[in-house]
Amino acid sequence: MDRMIFVNLPIADVRKSRTFFTGLGFEFNQQFCDDKALCMRINDRAFAMLVRRDFFATFTPRPVADAGAVTETLLCLSADDRAGVDALVAGALACGGREPRRAVDRGFVYGRTFSDLDGHIWEVLWTDPAVAAGGAAAGA
Repeated sequence: MDRMIFVNLPIADVRKSRTFFTGLGFEFNQQFCDDKALCMRINDRAFAMLVRRDFFATFTPRPVADAGAVTETLLCLSADDRAGVDALVAGALACGGREPRRAVDRGFVYGRTFSDLDGHIWEVLWTDPAVAAGGAAAGA
């Protein structure tokens, strides 16, 4: 079975979150968007459900984490190349996000991190395709 994934994240403001992620080039499945939640398409099989905090709380008996204060999860997106990593993080910063730590550059792996308007941490990572296929890093 080729599974789909829907990651649910609590947010403060639906409109601001839509503006932020639209600015990064993400699209939304309007069939599952309203004033309480957004269905952000990552690819054909992966989606982020951005759910207003008060509505999110109705799905769990446990307290809802404030991602600006504690780490609830780390989300990682792949990029086609190093420039793609930099472009996505630069876009996030231009849209009001923050960069909570420095870039990681190991030659065959390059990554940067941004936090969105609600403090959720998104890692953006490129790995040398030869290494990902089990080969040696370029220049190794």
